[in-house]
Amino acid sequence: MSEGSLGENCKRPRFVPDRPFPHYAYVPGRFPHPKRSPKGHSFGVLPGRVGPLDPNRWDECRPYLYGLDLFNYGYYWEAHEVWEVLWHGCGREGLAADFIKGLIKLAAAGVKAREGKPEGMKRHALRARGLFEGTILRLGPEYPRYMGLSLSQLINFATEVSNLREVARGKPERPVEVVFRFVLRPVR
Repeated sequence: MSEGSLGENCKRPRFVPDRPFPHYAYVPGRFPHPKRSPKGHSFGVLPGRVGPLDPNRWDECRPYLYGLDLFNYGYYWEAHEVWEVLWHGCGREGLAADFIKGLIKLAAAGVKAREGKPEGMKRHALRARGLFEGTILRLGPEYPRYMGLSLSQLINFATEVSNLREVARGKPERPVEVVFRFVLRPVR
């Protein structure tokens, strides 16, 4: 396995351990919509506002880190939502916004995998790869990491997902399921 991947017996890291996970990971058609349904895990919870993200201080940005936690533990829709707030905080354009959008697309690929929709998974993964490749082009080869994550690994992960022939959909009754073998593990 590549660096950043996780073997079966390894423990997944937590970057914001004091913030609990929801009791299920949303998959359209399987669970109540988190925000619209009174049974949803985030019903009535207003999204927080986040100011501009400082990419040099990513390790102090709890929403960014919590998004990594959510993604790594199979909460793909929830990670998407957390990172979308950051994307809006970045003004939805620019280097940091495009990088965050790549993470959002990778999380959307996870949702499509859980839904059993391989074409949607592939489309989102390819878009994520393009955004990560764009980040490398803008930064230059002297910056192999951005916001703690290896850009080449992110590209490899997105490529791996886009090349999956079968979707690891899992069991519909499971409230949370990790469908990707890799782990997003930032390094300072």
